[in-house]
Amino acid sequence: QVQLVESGGGLVQAGGSLRLSCAASVRTFSEYTMGWFRQAPGKEREFVAAIIWSGLSTYYTDSVKGRFTISRDNAKNSVYLQMNSLKPEDTAVYYCAGDHTYPRNIISYNRERYDFWGQGTQVTVAS
Repeated sequence: QVQLVESGGGLVQAGGSLRLSCAASVRTFSEYTMGWFRQAPGKEREFVAAIIWSGLSTYYTDSVKGRFTISRDNAKNSVYLQMNSLKPEDTAVYYCAGDHTYPRNIISYNRERYDFWGQGTQVTVAS
């Protein structure tokens, strides 16, 4: 059984920073591409960032490039999202997701590839 638990969300002023964490309960964490998605009120869930097991390959949606950084610590079965220069439009529930779909260890922004999802953590950026 795979369980993902996000933490680190909260309220921050525009221009501020937050670091989200996702703790994964998995047996073979290295087999998972990990991603972050977000869903704003009234909007569809959208891709934010993804990282393969080694951390050598990452991908970001255009709106967060240069501001957000995804990373992972396989020894801790954790993935992180460092969010800097936050904007009000970043306000959303952020979800950690694991991609165990074949082929493994590839970058994907396709929500359908992700098999496992956390419950989400709220990020609110005040204007």
